[in-house]
Amino acid sequence: MRFNRLDLNLLVALDALLTEQNITRAAERLNLSQSATSGILGRLRDYFDDDLLVQVGRKMEPTLLAQQLAGPIRELILQIQSTLAITSSFDPQTAQRAFKICASDYVSSVLLTQVVREREQRAPNTTMEIMPQYDDIQVRLRRGEFDFVVIPQQLAVDDQPSSVLFEESYTCVVWEGNDKVGDTLSLEQYFELGHIAPRFGASRQPTFEEWFFKQHGMKRRVEVIASSFSTMAPLLVGTSLVATMHTHLAKRSAEYLPIRLLPVPLEIPKLTECLQWPRHLENDPGHIWMRQLLQETASKLV
Repeated sequence: MRFNRLDLNLLVALDALLTEQNITRAAERLNLSQSATSGILGRLRDYFDDDLLVQVGRKMEPTLLAQQLAGPIRELILQIQSTLAITSSFDPQTAQRAFKICASDYVSSVLLTQVVREREQRAPNTTMEIMPQYDDIQVRLRRGEFDFVVIPQQLAVDDQPSSVLFEESYTCVVWEGNDKVGDTLSLEQYFELGHIAPRFGASRQPTFEEWFFKQHGMKRRVEVIASSFSTMAPLLVGTSLVATMHTHLAKRSAEYLPIRLLPVPLEIPKLTECLQWPRHLENDPGHIWMRQLLQETASKLV
């Protein structure tokens, strides 16, 4: 199909080229040869009368026009895809649908484990892919690379729909045999002890509670940096360290690890976890069904 002399199929290729900024990777994404993809780039350059992608050293960089086209082109493709996929209803018992959910290991442990069980009973022909939280998660959300992201509310983007899932408090966790700590933990002890804290992604992003401490001019003595929320409790065992963990995750960890849960000796604001999704999926019946399942399951967290 052509529109204003442009083969609309080329827009899919343009989106891949602007996303990958590499002809070889774009060709793999399009399931085309490298020479065919180079030919498509040539046709696009002729139509827009612009280089679109230029070689800078070993990389290809988008021109100013390409940068201006990237967002609208992606939005147009998403709208077309969602329009063609629209069905009048969604029957979870028979529907075949794949859902991609981007979430931390903490959210996977306390929420998605239960969602997976419910999905098996209610929608046996659907699949779920749990994806990690990327550094550029907001960009990927706008690009429609997944169906949902569960994210702290302060990190949600304003231009995509969202809803509050649940609130979470914090709990201190120590090894059961830690004789430096009794049944309570004073503020002085809290800052004297060594801490385990997680960092995430290539940029080693801090967590919400770490951000809170920094905002209030407080600094913990972090001796061990974990790669995930779930590994903090096991790393405590046999040490005199302390971890500040999400309460739901701390309670689950205490079911199988020799650890003790203690109140945090200072007031950390509750964390609000938010469900967010790409705007083009707002009215999709299958997406609405999964959205409701996530909300329902979150409401039962204790």
